[in-house]
Amino acid sequence: MKKYFVFFLLIFLQHSCKSPKEPQTLSISAESGLIAEHAMVVSARKEASEIGLEIIKQGGNAFDAMVATEMALAVAYPYAGNLGGGGFMVYRLNNGESGALDFREKAPLRSHRNMYLDSIGKVAPQKSRFGSMAVGVPGTVAGIFAVHEKFGSLPMKHILAPVIKLAQTGFVVTPKQAASLAQHKNAIVKANHQNILFAKAHDAGDSIKNPALAATLKRLAANGREEFYSGETAKKLVQFLQKKGGIISMEDLAAYHVKWRDPVIFQYDDLRVLSMSPPSSGGIVMGQIMKMIEPYPLHEYGHNSVKAIQVLTEAERRAYADRSFFLGDPDFVEIPTENLLSDEYLNERMSSFSFKKATPSEEIGHGNIQLTESMETTHYSIVDAEGNAVSVTTTLNGAYGSKLYVDELGFFLNNEMDDFSAKPGVPNMFGLIGAEANAIAPEKRMLSSMTPTIVEKEGRLWMVLGSPGGSTIITSVMQTILNVSEFGMGMQQAVNAPRFHHQWLPDEVRFEPHAFSETTLGSLRKKGYHIEVGESTIIGKVDAILVLPSGKLEAGADRRGDDAAAGF
Repeated sequence: MKKYFVFFLLIFLQHSCKSPKEPQTLSISAESGLIAEHAMVVSARKEASEIGLEIIKQGGNAFDAMVATEMALAVAYPYAGNLGGGGFMVYRLNNGESGALDFREKAPLRSHRNMYLDSIGKVAPQKSRFGSMAVGVPGTVAGIFAVHEKFGSLPMKHILAPVIKLAQTGFVVTPKQAASLAQHKNAIVKANHQNILFAKAHDAGDSIKNPALAATLKRLAANGREEFYSGETAKKLVQFLQKKGGIISMEDLAAYHVKWRDPVIFQYDDLRVLSMSPPSSGGIVMGQIMKMIEPYPLHEYGHNSVKAIQVLTEAERRAYADRSFFLGDPDFVEIPTENLLSDEYLNERMSSFSFKKATPSEEIGHGNIQLTESMETTHYSIVDAEGNAVSVTTTLNGAYGSKLYVDELGFFLNNEMDDFSAKPGVPNMFGLIGAEANAIAPEKRMLSSMTPTIVEKEGRLWMVLGSPGGSTIITSVMQTILNVSEFGMGMQQAVNAPRFHHQWLPDEVRFEPHAFSETTLGSLRKKGYHIEVGESTIIGKVDAILVLPSGKLEAGADRRGDDAAAGF
């Protein structure tokens, strides 16, 4: 812990028998999550978690389970689970070796920096968000085969068998899923037609079978990675997109490749945090925030207290301003990672902070953006019986991506091109601003907020976590770590805890509704903070695993969704 806080603690104990570490009164229950002795999978759907765990029970490792869980989400959670998108993975082997996989989508070869500007140079946002021109070259299938080739222990046919069965026999529609399909039905119909599978009416309790996706998965199991990038599936995909006016070609698919990268690693007190490197902004931005707040005794301030919220908000404000300028695809731009995470730089960044009043964002950086909350990503965390861990965040970007559904293949396509800076200084659908570093270029990977993360404590695996949530992903993951490390919560309690978010611009702090007292919010307003509490505001859906002192595993499956854990 922080040196000066240890000093404070010793002085305090001389005057009181009550420890400052005593749990505080929180607006959440102290319930624990599922406890398992050997292995755990936590994801957005019960079916996916159970299939991933079953693969481990059958002798597979965390990486085999990753493949199974990823594909099961494509079946049962088409909102974000996918074959037509991409994502990131951070892993840690049981010997401490770690790494990261980038299977993010890429811009097509025929893309160019001004492709979403109209005749007078204004951004036409609908083009980058809906339909064929919004689609980036998918990376998910390449990702699962790269993972399997490097770390897999079971045959791919064996791993995909239960996923194919799920697609054939069907999954049960949950109430939240029924509401989601109803909400987006018009957009899905507009992009496709009335008769596609997910444009039909689906009520809670219905079962959805997807024989087209089952057939696609069978071809992948039989023919491998190339089925998707040069085989029959590739040809059908390109024909579909070109018929819809898209620019992705067979050459684009053939040229796609994943990237094995080094994760961003930083220290916070006694924790060693491993998170995703660019083109994800997650690791660097979270590292900046946590290193800026490290000198402050957060647990002395109290969980979600005015002072704790101030410290986090001011650090977030500064880190997101840096994100907008410096970060992009490291294969195209030079990113000053070491400088951005240096103590000297971050101390200087926080030097203008005062508890007396808010620091206006216009004094930190410049720009004019709007926040749009989004949950259209999904995350899963896995620990196997040998102690290997994977943290994976995957996405179509928007809800059901571009809304384009390849009926013959059984899956939706992404709208990841919106994550580029269509025009520097103009916000994307998540309200995030970008600069030249994230401008569109052929074969470039777009910047992301996805933050799959693994945390070590005393040299051992301690936590595996991540979240969907667009621009709120980074702050959701960070607050969950702090809830355990600073405020002594269990994993499920930490995931359940109310969250808040600030991203530089717009200059507002967004809070989950019905979760923060008017006293707290009023105190922040008096200090100059602009408060936003929306009825529909949901900040992240964290799925996490904590290694308990006993060595057992505790799950944290987010109550905000249909998320579920499976373990044994």
